Amino acid sequence: MAAAAPSFCPNRTISLSTPSHNHNQLTSLHSLRRFSVSSSSISSRCRLLFDSNNRILTPTVKASAAATPVMDQPTSSSSSAVPTTVDVDLGDRSYPIYIGSGLLNQPDLLQRHVHGKQVLVVTNSTVAPLYLDKTIWALTDKNPNIKVESVILPDGEQFKNMETLMKVFDKAIESRMDRRCTFVALGGGVIGDMCGYAAASYLRGVNFIQIPTTVMAQVDSSVGGKTGINHPLGKNMIGAFYQPQCVLIDTDTLNTLPDRELASGLAEVIKYGLIRDAKFFEWQEKNMHALLARDPNAFAYAIKRSCENKAEVVSLDEKESGLRATLNLGHTFGHAIETSSGYGHWFHGEAVAAGTVMAVDMSYRLGWIDDSLVKRVDMILQQAKLPTTPPEAMTVEMFKSVMAVDKKVADGLLRLILLKGPLGNCVFTGDYDRKALDDTLHAFCKS
Repeated sequence: MAAAAPSFCPNRTISLSTPSHNHNQLTSLHSLRRFSVSSSSISSRCRLLFDSNNRILTPTVKASAAATPVMDQPTSSSSSAVPTTVDVDLGDRSYPIYIGSGLLNQPDLLQRHVHGKQVLVVTNSTVAPLYLDKTIWALTDKNPNIKVESVILPDGEQFKNMETLMKVFDKAIESRMDRRCTFVALGGGVIGDMCGYAAASYLRGVNFIQIPTTVMAQVDSSVGGKTGINHPLGKNMIGAFYQPQCVLIDTDTLNTLPDRELASGLAEVIKYGLIRDAKFFEWQEKNMHALLARDPNAFAYAIKRSCENKAEVVSLDEKESGLRATLNLGHTFGHAIETSSGYGHWFHGEAVAAGTVMAVDMSYRLGWIDDSLVKRVDMILQQAKLPTTPPEAMTVEMFKSVMAVDKKVADGLLRLILLKGPLGNCVFTGDYDRKALDDTLHAFCKS
């Protein structure tokens, strides 16, 4: 089925084949508006290579949207815009992703997913002044039986650790949260990962809801149930797969996102096009300027398309036995950059961007892609104002040391996600020439 392109771009048919973290108010930006998209169902064309078994998986994801006029979103609580909904199909653990402008003005969207009478909102010191009051209002409007508590964590990847996580448990226990309580993650990927892991662990599992406020979280980390914290020796080494009750993406929250964080999130958007959605990548090449300019229609489409891709993969491979691993293109190199540089110095998307260039370079050295794709990847990342090389301080040994404890290592063998064939195809494999990996590392490192 053809997927609807946003109104500023001709329709295309989908081929079935270190500044501190900050949400400073950007007063010069106009408000995001409602957007109009049509229902769609998409299919993947990511060809996988498994070490012992090749297989092709069939997509099951569903997406729906109600057409709404493009107009200014009212700020009153009477907003009634119908959100776009993408469903993550996991049987009795399925859940919706709501996408739209002003969704925090619609209390019913959140309240329908709160099953008990107690809610703990987990946020950080940057997001809390912007959206905590509105979120509490959305949870309690015309619903006096709900009691909401909140815990405000320090902001930054460097705080994604056990010590900070304990603050969530402290608040939950002090507030006597019971098994029917709901945790709400309000913030970016760090908050979503920590809140989700806390929900998975508290009383051996309570409900939780994702309200992502960054591009990175909206297009990737809030969807799919990956939760966890970092360890000094490796990123996201401690965690659990634990699905939310829903994901509510209010695109208006991007109004307060700094340019650097916005660009960081685009690395994950670009990833979807490279590994499984060639038409989406081609759309990005034509519309990256619109995304950087925060065009509301462009972002509405990019978020929806990214969520459809992520939901489809999660529906088929929830716990990363094969297919879902392909979503980590560039992440093995990128996580090594984050870990070695010190958490928080490079944003996740910045490290993934540099890591993607390295994965593409290695794919070319293996003879799996042609040089035109190498150039296109480098160009689009530069357009997105993302780094295309690792920090100068990174050495070959630093990369190898961190990559040796990567989660994709199996029986001592490092498996990588690499591109192979035409745009939109990838492989997840440990069957590659080790010399190509060494050559890539030496090409990007001085020592």
